[in-house]
Amino acid sequence: MAVRKVLLYPDPGLKRVCVPAPSGNELSLIVDDLIDTMRSFPGCVGIAAPQIGYFSRVAVIDLSEHRKAPLTVHGLTVLVDPVVVSGEGSEVAREGCLSIPQLTANVRRYVDARVDARDGTLDFEGFEARCVLHEIDHLDGLLFLDRVDSLTQDVFPRKQRK
Repeated sequence: MAVRKVLLYPDPGLKRVCVPAPSGNELSLIVDDLIDTMRSFPGCVGIAAPQIGYFSRVAVIDLSEHRKAPLTVHGLTVLVDPVVVSGEGSEVAREGCLSIPQLTANVRRYVDARVDARDGTLDFEGFEARCVLHEIDHLDGLLFLDRVDSLTQDVFPRKQRK
């Protein structure tokens, strides 16, 4: 278990399409590192394996303490080999990313999403669905900048916290 260095844009690792997740101890190591790294960033609600240099289809999210968490929030969720199987609704909202810390952007995503993963099917709604879809994009080599309608009108410098 370790807090790992987060790859920053334009690191080419962030554009790699991930391979299926391993099993056993190798998977446990990735999951533990993801959780430790996510929790080392206050306010962070999710992280995907390629952001810390593992190119396997694994991501973790945890909106338990977040003010935008829906009532149906799952808590700490480990997604192994997740695939979006359906989505409903559409909404534009602001997103940020540990790998692009200087920017935020308006991104259109499903409001509700159904995801198949190694441990079964999960349904997500609202902000939790947005976070899951953001992390799954990382596993497919996509960044939120790939999803904006206009790089000149929908991307903004991140406000600095005082």
